[in-house]
Amino acid sequence: MTDTTSDPARRFPSFLRRADPAVLTAFVCIALLLVFGSLYSTSFLSPEYLLQQLKVASFLGVIATGMMIVILLGQIDLSVPWVVSAGAMMACAAAAYGTAGVALAIPFGVLCGVAIGLVNGIGVAYLRIPSMIITLATNAVAQGLMVVYTGGFSPQDSAPEAMRWLATGFLLPGVPNAVLIWAIVGAAAVFLLTRTTFGRSVYAIGNRERAAYLSGIDTRRVVLIAFAISGGLSAFGGVLLAGYASKAAQSMGDAYLLPAIAAVVLGGTSILGGRGSYLGTVAGVILITLLQSILSVMQMPEAGRQVIYGVVIVAMLLLYGRAPASR
Repeated sequence: MTDTTSDPARRFPSFLRRADPAVLTAFVCIALLLVFGSLYSTSFLSPEYLLQQLKVASFLGVIATGMMIVILLGQIDLSVPWVVSAGAMMACAAAAYGTAGVALAIPFGVLCGVAIGLVNGIGVAYLRIPSMIITLATNAVAQGLMVVYTGGFSPQDSAPEAMRWLATGFLLPGVPNAVLIWAIVGAAAVFLLTRTTFGRSVYAIGNRERAAYLSGIDTRRVVLIAFAISGGLSAFGGVLLAGYASKAAQSMGDAYLLPAIAAVVLGGTSILGGRGSYLGTVAGVILITLLQSILSVMQMPEAGRQVIYGVVIVAMLLLYGRAPASR
């Protein structure tokens, strides 16, 4: 009879043995950041402050959801900054056209993001342009179009009441709408990735696109849909941000590109594609948000924050990016 007590791995509960080490590491880092933050401010662990941080994390969480789907393919979406800005600005612009405009503002802003995502998807899937190149190009085009639209000045259109309510209101007592929306988006993403043919195809393409194609998967259609989802969620994140700030602003999405990528890879999603869980992305988003909060308390300049995000991405790539993909 084998003595299982001598095996160190069996001393841990089964769910811990099955868990992704990167996800566990992210949650351990979250706990450490909470302890570290409490040393700087006694209110850091207060329920009100933590709920506010979760609300702030919701905006990044929505954007990072689309980024995760694209990264699972082994691709990257660098058009996030101005897709976020375009979604916010176009939603606010539509709201200026009377009652019908207010009703269509949010769908119009999201559809603008989907349209940019479709351009990205066509470029990657059908024209075989590297995702880094085509998404950088569409980001530059979106920036140019928005600058032309505003004449180089800050947009004058304000966010309608519906957008402000989505970002700052409370449908359920004590639960901000932004957190509720992130939960709904996250649940939809989990269902899409784990319970649908599309989700299985995303993982298969990320592991080996040629093998997925030979097995009968329409790889081009899957890639196109993934980039459209990423664009739509980035624009929706912009809509929520505009509602939170009561108006859109140029370059409002610039601060979300590196944090979105960092949150995804911090949660254990391989930057090379084919491996990752949404729970890890949730942990990465919370970790990045807490890190941003602590850096703000420490009065770290924006340049320093960008350096930290870059170091995080490189470190996680070295730790997990070269591991053999598996599901």
